Amino acid sequence: MPMRALYVAGLVLALATVGCSATKDAADAATCNNCAAGAGGAGIGGTSGGGVAGKKGGGGTGGASSTDAGVPNVGPIVPPGDPGAADLTFDIHADQKAHAISSLIYGTNGAPDIAKNHQTVVRSGGNRLTAYNWENNASNAGKDYQFQNDGLIASSNEPGKPISDGIADASSHGAASVVTIPIVDYVAADKNGGGDVRNSGANYLSTRFRKNHEAKGSAFTTTPNASDADVYEDEFVAFLKGAHPNDHVLFSLDNEPDLWSSTHAEVHPSPVTYAELWDRNHRYAKAIKAAWPTAPVLGVVSYGYTGYVNLQNASDAAGRNFLEWYLDQAKAGEQADGKRVIDYLDLHWYPEALGGGTRIIQNDDSSAVVAAREQAPRSLWDASYTEQSWIVDSITHGPVDLLHWLEAKIDAHYPGTLLSFTEWNFGGSAHISGAIAVADVLGIFGREGVGLATYWPLNDSEPYPYAAFRVYRNYDGNGATFGDTSVEASSSDVPTATVYASIDASNTKRTVIVAINKGTVAKTAGIRLYQAATYTTAKVYVLTSAAAEVRSAAALTKVATNAFKYTMPAQSVSVLVPTE
Repeated sequence: MPMRALYVAGLVLALATVGCSATKDAADAATCNNCAAGAGGAGIGGTSGGGVAGKKGGGGTGGASSTDAGVPNVGPIVPPGDPGAADLTFDIHADQKAHAISSLIYGTNGAPDIAKNHQTVVRSGGNRLTAYNWENNASNAGKDYQFQNDGLIASSNEPGKPISDGIADASSHGAASVVTIPIVDYVAADKNGGGDVRNSGANYLSTRFRKNHEAKGSAFTTTPNASDADVYEDEFVAFLKGAHPNDHVLFSLDNEPDLWSSTHAEVHPSPVTYAELWDRNHRYAKAIKAAWPTAPVLGVVSYGYTGYVNLQNASDAAGRNFLEWYLDQAKAGEQADGKRVIDYLDLHWYPEALGGGTRIIQNDDSSAVVAAREQAPRSLWDASYTEQSWIVDSITHGPVDLLHWLEAKIDAHYPGTLLSFTEWNFGGSAHISGAIAVADVLGIFGREGVGLATYWPLNDSEPYPYAAFRVYRNYDGNGATFGDTSVEASSSDVPTATVYASIDASNTKRTVIVAINKGTVAKTAGIRLYQAATYTTAKVYVLTSAAAEVRSAAALTKVATNAFKYTMPAQSVSVLVPTE
């Protein structure tokens, strides 16, 4: 079982073992229906709206085919020459399938080494936030740690201090913040410890908790009375707005509500229903918007696939797909309220894919797991790829094709809603396969138009996944990044190698390519660049199994007009930057 962690104000606190095992076994089936390991939920957005949202545009074999409005014309394309014989071919078309990449997909839970990794979003999330009391920073981790009230989030009783400090720290590094808002009926009253609060007497909810409300309905204060019986979440939002009026803050509606009856039986022992969850989402989202009208709100924050389908077998499912139903309610709510209150459909994704019978997010780097881990990102977009998992066996009976499945639901039921993943992980924390998977996922998120994402580490140390973040955010060690506009990049052999490409809206001739070799041997790629510029060389940066670092390598020289040949090291991620 993996350890769950708490991410608040950039602080990483290892907690107790998660209630639902990361391993698909009989216990999972009995309690969580193969639930994914993970923790909290939180949103992202800011004073001027939801940030830059990637528009569904595609590349490779997925996505739309037309260039989006607003993307600069790159100019007349210079036809590339022949790169010569190679193991596979990469074609980069700067004038095709161009669309903005959301700046918010490069986020993490907490802010590990943010000065080096250059995350764009920092999320405060986890099971502890479900019963977090902003007035005195008391919390209860539920099943993750003995159902105990304590001061693990912060010893300070200063209202909202750990969350406010986290926003300030993120902002100082140019990052947005996602803040979790509890939407259950009770939050922790004290930090007294002592184990399970339910052993405190039959009236423990009145003695060890405070009643949680979405709206105060009277004047807000920055110094609430922590001894009275009530806590108001709109007052918390107003407190943060007052402290950070110009910072980029988004709000998430609690954390994995489909599992509350297991993870937080101390405050919500009954399984949540469709009707209850929408009612809570609607009330609290309206209260957040009333207190901070421009702050985006993330809704659902589901733990995994069964949650998406039927809210973990909710009693009022009645055969209705939950996400479709939820989007219908959000659309109807906007029509009734006269404004949108749910900006992002927020989900968690911990792949259920197996390699040799072992789930890929386990601490297992055997050859079968590594091979499955490196292919697993294809389940996000590839309609020709079928993973080995209970999702396929029990639900899809074929390719998962997750992003296109979700986008189709959004388009049909509540157009304009952005898609976010505030927790995701593919395993391989100390292995090159982890970097390969993360680099692939970040490329896919940008290409397919995901609006926001924050990576959740399953281990105390995750050197290879964070190195993959630097591929996009700091590949040269001096702040050089992948571009802000996705363009078409196709591979002739997706199972072996994938490729992503970008240009800058302000400089369409600046092309950055991320090339991923999933093969266990070196592979030579013939690269054809369809661009308005004529390139003579290309700078190279490489991440390999030798070290969890992106290192400069020998530059390439063209072999023909806008044509290069590059030998990718075995199991590697490379950044190629063509120069004129």
